[in-house]
This record gives sequence, structure tokens and C-alpha cells, in this order.
Amino acid sequence: MIKLGIAGVCGKMGRRIYELAAHDKDFEVSLALEKKGTPMIGKELGKIKVSSSPDGLFLVDVLVDFTVPEATEAILDYVARYKKALVLGTTGLSDTQIKKVEEIAGVTPVVYSPNMSVGVNVLFDILPEIARRLGPDYNIEIVEAHHKAKKDSPSGTAKKFARILSDTVKKDIPTHAVRLGDIVGDHTIIFCGNSERIEIKHQAHSRDLFALGALKAARWVIGKSAGLYSMQDVLK
Repeated sequence: MIKLGIAGVCGKMGRRIYELAAHDKDFEVSLALEKKGTPMIGKELGKIKVSSSPDGLFLVDVLVDFTVPEATEAILDYVARYKKALVLGTTGLSDTQIKKVEEIAGVTPVVYSPNMSVGVNVLFDILPEIARRLGPDYNIEIVEAHHKAKKDSPSGTAKKFARILSDTVKKDIPTHAVRLGDIVGDHTIIFCGNSERIEIKHQAHSRDLFALGALKAARWVIGKSAGLYSMQDVLK
């Protein structure tokens, strides 16, 4: 059984990861981590208590982190200290923080992806080929929409779409962000020529999509050597 730690367990993503893992025979939730001052600190969540101390990492095989950049930066130090595998879904990391993720991956296995859904990671693979086949006569733009509480804009997923397409067509890809209501996550990639338009759209209907992907990554990373992996590695 995999001993799982969850950072940000009281957040929307963390709570759903906990609920799904608690009903999965492959996992035992051994660490429920939250920031100091959270009302749930010290209270029971299933068979364990919510803690603000990352020192509990010695109990786990793998930690899943969907928090915020500042929290992730601190967690990376503990993951490196205890040499625990990490599944990292936090978005909005700065270049400096991403470099730190890469450094930590030198001592422990890290699965890092701005989006853990199967469909989005398939798109990461096939969009460059679509752009190459359409050629330079087609302009590309990206529109993404998320709930009004999402802090990073544009989303990490949109940034990765833009980056891989920019590397393909050798020009910048405009990206537009919408923050409204309770939208879980929509991404639309628009290819537009003079006489036609192609739109490829991915819609997340539930956070379960990302939570299940994170648990898939947690299963996969156990036993892997130190290194930086993506969700595409997991799916392959």
C-alpha cells in the first residue's frame, strides 16, 4: 500500500484528492498537511489529524502538492531533505521556483505538470503536429477560462500550450484569460486561416479529472529514480 501525503488538504483540490485516495485500496493517507492558522489544524480527518508540520513527511512514500507557489517553495526543501517522491500540480510558479523544482529533481523523483488530465496531455503531444501541417498561413491564439478565485493568469496549462506551439511555429502565441463564476477549466486553441477556422477545446467538468490524474502519477512515481518527469511520462 502506498503511504500518501497531501499538501493543502483543506483546499478544493486537496480535499478531493483525499476523498478519492481514502476510497482507493492502493493508498493510505499518512499525512494531511495544511498551513499554520487553518482552522482544521489538529482536527481529525478520517484516521489522521491535519498537521502544519512537514516533518511528517518521513511517514510517506509520495507527497501530492496542489497548493500555492509560496507554500510549494517551502515544501520542496522538505521533500529534498527526506528524499520523498513528489507529484506537483501547483501552478503560477516563477522561473526561479521552477528552477528549484528542477534542482530538487536531482535528488528525488518529481512529477510536475500544470495539468494532470489525460486529455490535456494528449493535446500537449499532438498540437505541434497540427501546427506544422497547417503551416504559416494559420494564426494561432489561445483562450482559457477558470473560476473567479484562480490567482494565476493565464493558467499554467495555457502557458504550456503557448510554449510548445511557439517552439513549433517560431513566434509568440497570444493568450487570453477569463475569470468568471465557478468554471473548472476551459482551454481553446484557435487555428485561423483566411477561409477557415479550427478550434480545439478541452473542458474540465470536475476537479476529479485532476485529482485522479494526480493519484495515477503517485502510483507511477513510486520506485522511480531521481529526475523530473511529466504527466506525459506517466501516461506513456
